[in-house]
Amino acid sequence: MTASEIATAAPERRDARTIGLVGLAHGSSHFFHLLLPPLFPWLIADFNTSYSQLGAMVSLFFVVSGVGQMLSGFLVDKVGAQRVLLAALSSFVVAGLMAAAAQNYTMLLAASFFAGLGNAPFHPVDFTILNKRVTANNIGHAFSVHGISGNIGWAMAPVFMMGITTWTGSWRIACVCGALFAASVLVTMWCNRRWLDDRAFDTAAGHAKAHAAAAASGESPFAYLKLPAVWMCFAFFFFSTVALSAIQNFASTVLHLMYDLPLTQTALVVTGFMLCGAVGMVGGGFLAQRTQRLEKIIATFLLLAAACLALVATGWLPGTLALVVASVAGFGHGLAGPSRDMLIKRATPAGATGRVYGTVYSGLDSGFAVAAPMFGWMMDHQLHSQVFFGASLALAVSVLAASAVGVQLHHKRMAAQATA
Repeated sequence: MTASEIATAAPERRDARTIGLVGLAHGSSHFFHLLLPPLFPWLIADFNTSYSQLGAMVSLFFVVSGVGQMLSGFLVDKVGAQRVLLAALSSFVVAGLMAAAAQNYTMLLAASFFAGLGNAPFHPVDFTILNKRVTANNIGHAFSVHGISGNIGWAMAPVFMMGITTWTGSWRIACVCGALFAASVLVTMWCNRRWLDDRAFDTAAGHAKAHAAAAASGESPFAYLKLPAVWMCFAFFFFSTVALSAIQNFASTVLHLMYDLPLTQTALVVTGFMLCGAVGMVGGGFLAQRTQRLEKIIATFLLLAAACLALVATGWLPGTLALVVASVAGFGHGLAGPSRDMLIKRATPAGATGRVYGTVYSGLDSGFAVAAPMFGWMMDHQLHSQVFFGASLALAVSVLAASAVGVQLHHKRMAAQATA
């Protein structure tokens, strides 16, 4: 199918294909966030590592991803999102195979490095494709599906990795299966690449006009870094991700130690949190599509999630109910997700999509990088309840950052209406 044929295809069909493919790719990136953390008990036994060391391994993933994400935003704007996406998925295949072959902690670090390298471009890639190819009527739902697919990737990883490890008796086989999963997604993206071409509708004249405008303005490619909204969005991602890191990496063990539940049961908390988040994102997509004051949606539902996590931290609940309440916190987190992405879209200057999303979403990587060793230290020092209290506090702080962005955009919109 040629670019002209794609352009004349039914918009709903075209949007659905693009949204589905981007969702699948995004889900695979989130899967690789948790390629190794579900295997911590086996890795500790085989390599005699501590939680702090494994937390450092997670930090390496997100340091590489965070730095790479900021740089890849420029690359996406320059060469196009489609090519970068295929390279990223190839890096995941390498990471899975390297983890399977690891003979020591250093080799695990190398696998984590390649997984982080593959993860780096995904948000600049995904949002560049969605913002350029999906029609305005469906963009809120596109953000919803994008968030849901990420949560499904997170939810699937622990079940996939621990299930295969338990079934086969080998965590190495689980890592090979992870590599095969990435390879299958890579083949799917290649076969359907025409639906992911973010430059399919660009013209030479359009490119020339954009370059001429940029030259005439004399504006630096880094000018967007002067916008306060960009850094407030970064801060929002940083603190909300600190909370998410606590859930993903340590919630299962904390529930086991605080409430004396079996690990086979507490391992479901990550899956439960992510699936509840996915359900929340379905409703969140409709709210984001129809609401101007997005920061109010974000504040309401993230504070509800924070309250749930704080309640679990008290130790007052029966064990099984604590697991359920921790999982339900994901519903509030999910409802806020599409509004968060729409808020960033509104704060993004024209022509800087890849750069802005790369910078803003590097806050996600930074949050994971800082949180993993911090909560790992708490675990090593038996500060178990503080893990949930810390997650709750981080969500509350993230609400302040989102509110600051929303208020700034509201004032800007009011000023524009006053001068119109």
